[in-house]
Amino acid sequence: MSPKIRTYHDPLHGAITLDRADPVEALLIELIDTSPFQRLRRIRQLGPASLTFHGAESSRFTHSLGVMAIARRAFDRLAAIYPELWTYRASVLCAALLHDVGHGPFSHTAEEVFGGHHEHWTMRILEQAPEIRQCLDGLSSNLFLEIQQIYQHQHPVPCVWQLVSSQLDCDRIDYLMRDSYFTGASYGQLDLDRIILALDYDPTSQQLIVEKKGLGAIEHYLVVRYFMYAQIYNHPKNLVATWVLEQAIRRARKLLTTQTLDADTVMTAWLNQEIDQLSLANYLAQDDYVLHYHLQRWQTHQDSILADLCQRFVNRRLLKTTEISQYTYAQQKDALSSAQCWAYHNTLDPDIYVSLRHISNRGYTLYQRGIKLKTPAGLMAISQLSPLVRTLTQTCQRTWLIHPADLPVGEILDEFPPPDEGS
Repeated sequence: MSPKIRTYHDPLHGAITLDRADPVEALLIELIDTSPFQRLRRIRQLGPASLTFHGAESSRFTHSLGVMAIARRAFDRLAAIYPELWTYRASVLCAALLHDVGHGPFSHTAEEVFGGHHEHWTMRILEQAPEIRQCLDGLSSNLFLEIQQIYQHQHPVPCVWQLVSSQLDCDRIDYLMRDSYFTGASYGQLDLDRIILALDYDPTSQQLIVEKKGLGAIEHYLVVRYFMYAQIYNHPKNLVATWVLEQAIRRARKLLTTQTLDADTVMTAWLNQEIDQLSLANYLAQDDYVLHYHLQRWQTHQDSILADLCQRFVNRRLLKTTEISQYTYAQQKDALSSAQCWAYHNTLDPDIYVSLRHISNRGYTLYQRGIKLKTPAGLMAISQLSPLVRTLTQTCQRTWLIHPADLPVGEILDEFPPPDEGS
């Protein structure tokens, strides 16, 4: 094979081939080879979800390559029909490739546990990391600003940012396909070919739109997204794993103030400072490996609570969850109080070992203009044409009680019968 060709063999998309003879694809190869992008190999796509779905071991690196591959397929097809789009190829493909470069350890879980925002860090890395900024400026002095416009949904051609971040973007398409593949959730399979063929461009409004004949493929995509959030991303074991990790980090922060915690300079910075105020070096030095190394060490810490929380996370001896969505809000709070009283009397910290988690899930929203279909009468919102999509706009709320395994949860809930079982 020619040394000008770089190929990544992807389990979903097959051979993702980049050609250095193409200036944009040569730039993509340079960006992939930078240290900040290679760091994404050490960031799990689904955070601690592998504790629930043992195959969920893929990384943000593989996802980012997949998003770029889908964006290239979609963009090149549209630009072949609408040549005025070609000038935006570099900004679309680079934005697609780099959109997650700012993620912290365990991806979105880091934002829940440590605070901070990966979008903020993506922009800081693109602006301040010399390896990446020099690559971007080497192609065009305007490329960084164009990517910034895409991430902020301010690019003058909406289609350009909608391909990267919208209700129907290449990011969502790849993570639904990839996450369903690695978790074994067969209902998460998408018809990528039909979705790409359904995409179109409206020269008047300059929006990304959908051909009416593609309605079925887009409905399927939205149903898949609904199920993936309900059954995978918001799986109760994922929620409780995040809770245990959050409590471990909170405990570590407390012990650090008493100078009884052993942590390296990177972890110390992450525990001591607001995440979005960290130095670029300290942010990029943190990843799944660094975090897991400390959790491993803290399993034998003299503080029994920190040691127990770390042992639970590392060895998958998590707390339990019981769904109590069917109870009224007042009953849920009463159940929480009863469970906390039980924990206190059993020498457990009730604020650490008992909690409620409320989750809202909606299959479709009007985020960033929603999805528009091309009809003989003009552009129409997909929710106007599809009864199924209208149903998906309804919010589904679920509540779980997090508690130790030996909590007599049945006895507690017997005191609070669901409303439809009342007298």
